[in-house]
Amino acid sequence: GMRILRADSQFYNAGVIAACHRAGAHFSITTGMNPSIKRAVHSIPEDAWQHISYPTAVPDPATGELISDAEVAEIPQYTAFTSRKKSERVTARLIVRRVRDLAKPAVMGEQGELFPVWRYHPFFTDQPAATLQAEREHRHHAVIEQVIADTKAGALAHLPSGHFHANAAWLTLWAMTYNLLRAAGSLTSAFHAKATTATLRTHLVQVPARIARSARRITLHLPHNWPWQQAWTHLFDTVHGPPG
Repeated sequence: GMRILRADSQFYNAGVIAACHRAGAHFSITTGMNPSIKRAVHSIPEDAWQHISYPTAVPDPATGELISDAEVAEIPQYTAFTSRKKSERVTARLIVRRVRDLAKPAVMGEQGELFPVWRYHPFFTDQPAATLQAEREHRHHAVIEQVIADTKAGALAHLPSGHFHANAAWLTLWAMTYNLLRAAGSLTSAFHAKATTATLRTHLVQVPARIARSARRITLHLPHNWPWQQAWTHLFDTVHGPPG
């Protein structure tokens, strides 16, 4: 199938793109709003923007807030690395997603019109998919990379090992741990259902409680004024309750 390499970088990486070309892979690279890209983005006609609605809200990369609507446009021929020699320049698609910046008031135009303020999220790619499909695939890779980044707080922090079977064992342990923590978080609260591995470990696993034993019963004395006591107790009661 088609191979796509996605990379996040403030600047275009000519070496990565060249390696993609040699390997027969397409690239999809997140870019910053440098002056060249800013000029290109602001040259896009207003009627070229396509509205897109997300079935489930997605986090905005700039603020983390959940968004359900955005607009997408494309510059089919954008040349990167113009400061390099011609053989190192790359011409491909610049696809831009823009989101209303609700934190800033609308800008007053020359004729008294009010224009909304936008945040722009461009990426540079040579994959052949339609504009909205390319944007969706690029965004889905970003979600996957957040999961990969979260693994640093789990068993994958032990990788790499010089032994293949050790790597395979740690990968299996990470997958089991990740799934169990996700399930526990979902049973705890809406906040913990989306929390990272480090947060779940701190709030639900590494509980600073005192264990007391009496008459073959174990009593767990939770900390006083502990902010997560209600959430942890709800999880405990849920998993220890009688079967439905």
